[in-house]
Amino acid sequence: MTLVLAWNNVRANRMSFAASFVAVALAVTLVGGSGLVVAGAATRKELNGVIGLLLLSAAVSGFVSIFVVAGMLSLHVLRQRRNWALLRSVGMTPRQVGRLITAEALVVAVLASAAGCVLAVPYAAVMAALMRMTGLAPEGIPVEVTMGPFIVALVVGPAVTLLAARLAARKAVGVGPLEVLRDSAAQRRLLPWTRAVTGAAALAGGIALLWLVPQVKVKDAVPTALGATMALCVAASALGPVALRGLGWLLGAVAARLDPGAGMLARSSLVAQPRRAMSAASPVMLTVALACTFLFAVATTDAAAGVTRTGPGVWVAPMLVGSAVVYTVISVLNATAMTMAERTGEIRLLRMVGTKPRQLARAVCWEMLIVTGAGTLLGTGIAAASLTTLGKAATGEPWFAYSLPQYAGLVLVCTVSGLAGGLAATRQARHGALVPD
Repeated sequence: MTLVLAWNNVRANRMSFAASFVAVALAVTLVGGSGLVVAGAATRKELNGVIGLLLLSAAVSGFVSIFVVAGMLSLHVLRQRRNWALLRSVGMTPRQVGRLITAEALVVAVLASAAGCVLAVPYAAVMAALMRMTGLAPEGIPVEVTMGPFIVALVVGPAVTLLAARLAARKAVGVGPLEVLRDSAAQRRLLPWTRAVTGAAALAGGIALLWLVPQVKVKDAVPTALGATMALCVAASALGPVALRGLGWLLGAVAARLDPGAGMLARSSLVAQPRRAMSAASPVMLTVALACTFLFAVATTDAAAGVTRTGPGVWVAPMLVGSAVVYTVISVLNATAMTMAERTGEIRLLRMVGTKPRQLARAVCWEMLIVTGAGTLLGTGIAAASLTTLGKAATGEPWFAYSLPQYAGLVLVCTVSGLAGGLAATRQARHGALVPD
């Protein structure tokens, strides 16, 4: 009965589940396709020298997939907390609501995983062709369908989806229905103890890995630095609301100075809802931190070894990390759209008291710029810490190579994605009827 109800809910509310479906489907595609490439390369002895780089790329893809899927499912479940409160107010028990949330996640996970598995094979073929073009695998990589990569992909897809939905469901149904139905904008608990413990543990692990980078052999320094970046990303995502409240106040003060009305609205929203804002800033942070660490780690080790890449070889590192970056950029678009969709009621209320649609559009833009800026600062700090220790391991000096155009391109893409998602999600509220149908 619960599974039938969940299936009907998903069919009736396709748009609300679209972001979660895309996140899971692309995660399965990314992990499954990367696994097929690694499995194919392992069959060629002449490719033993690049297996390590491919494994690093696959590890980045796996981490990004888990991070994005968990965040997207948690955000989706918590966005629906008013619906869960209504169900509880008409007699459903917390256990029944939790089972319904899990069943809905199962339906989405199964459908999305099936789509992702179908797309994984052509994705692997495209990656193999690109590796041949860039000279990383001149003789090509055979892509054969084997079960191993798909099993890993299904663990990352459905298993993470169900776990994230279950954990989010416990938080969603743990609050009384009347308390949830109250329209209070301010969040009472900035940092729940479970989030604080998780963040502190990840931060300690990240610091330990940063200390370890200069101590290990040079060939092991890059994986260790990437591990530090991943741990620090988890820590920043968990503890980020604290930092974002401060950054939102500082950056919001600049916005309020430049555009008093709209800037003040943006700052007030960020200060009142730092956890919601962090949900949109986390994908930006992840994109900047992981992409910069991977790209500039390769550049740093090449510079330390005196290697200069020319021609198609210049695109080896961007190609290996490009798919993960595209995935995180899509998650930036989805996350900003989902977080700003929660603001529709507030936007209509502001219109009722005389705020013009143009002013609201500027407020949305300022809010997205502040969120993107905060995510960029956090991601840049994480990448710089990991790369500095990597440079010390490779050259003995706290230094690393970087490309300003690549960095600026990443930030620009994240900014444009955030603005597009925010403006698209609030367009109806800014220009449509004041009372929704």
